[in-house]
Amino acid sequence: MNRTRIAIAGAGTIGRAHMAVAQRSPTCRLSAIVDPSPDAVEVAKAANVPLFVSLEDLLAADRPDGVLLATPNHLHVPQALQCMEAGLPILLEKPIATTVAQGEQLLKVVHATGAKVLIGHHRAHSPIMRKAKEVVDSGKLGQLVAVMGSATFFKPDDYFDSAPWRRELGAGPILINMIHEVHNLRMLCGDIVAVQAFASHAVRGFVVEDTVAINLRFASGVLGNFMLSDSAACARSWEQTSQENKAYASYDDEDCYVITGTNGSLSVPTMRIKTYPCVEDRSWWKAFEVGVVGMVRDDPLVLQMEHFGAVIRGEVEPLVSALDGLQNLRLTEAIANAARTGQTIHF
Repeated sequence: MNRTRIAIAGAGTIGRAHMAVAQRSPTCRLSAIVDPSPDAVEVAKAANVPLFVSLEDLLAADRPDGVLLATPNHLHVPQALQCMEAGLPILLEKPIATTVAQGEQLLKVVHATGAKVLIGHHRAHSPIMRKAKEVVDSGKLGQLVAVMGSATFFKPDDYFDSAPWRRELGAGPILINMIHEVHNLRMLCGDIVAVQAFASHAVRGFVVEDTVAINLRFASGVLGNFMLSDSAACARSWEQTSQENKAYASYDDEDCYVITGTNGSLSVPTMRIKTYPCVEDRSWWKAFEVGVVGMVRDDPLVLQMEHFGAVIRGEVEPLVSALDGLQNLRLTEAIANAARTGQTIHF
């Protein structure tokens, strides 16, 4: 099999992670790197692939089968438009754009051209999320009632010292971290139609928030609440529970989501499930049947790369579409606006 040739633009942390995955892929291969920074020279040399300083130079010299854009956020839309104009499938790292208006502009072009665009919400490819959605869709939990979630973790001082922009407007855990959670919650419970939020910066004292309490209403009638903080010494976050990113310490006894229905609940990612044995005899005085849903962990970045190759070859449609990416950005902005104004934001 001729492996699908993928060029990666952006040799930063996430770009290098994608490069390592592409180099190990049985169906794809890294064909080139695009990055104007001096540091990229050594990255390309180590990967034994050509380096180009711009997409223009790449397209003039060596047309790949697809391009993965892992560049700074403000370049996402112009570079995506450039690749689509050249007829190249793209994997565009999240967020789809820096503003909803830019995302809407990009979506119009995707619809008008039929371009193949996969947005890089990599958790959508997680076997944990796939199994959780399977349980929800099976009806084992009954009618969904509510979801409780958290992303509580402690970012060290050097995280902010090394990049002072993280203390300023346009940063904060809502815009940096919550977009991941929004997609997971949409996968599990469907579209979100209203949000409320309270924010605080009492711990760090930056102009941006460090802690947020969020309420969610889903189109199905499900209600949700979510606690977000980058200043809480707590392990109830996806990174510290899923065991998918080995850079983080993880804890087998912690969950970051609990999905509840009329017949039971599922905790994710431990996949502990509690259900009533008899639907006709449900009561808080009755004991649950308790178990653990079997599943296999795998690296979602690896699975995303294989999926992108299949998208390029026309074998599947993108699991996370440009519309999904725009909805995630729209909801994240809405949470920030709700926290700032104290209003309920409706969709």
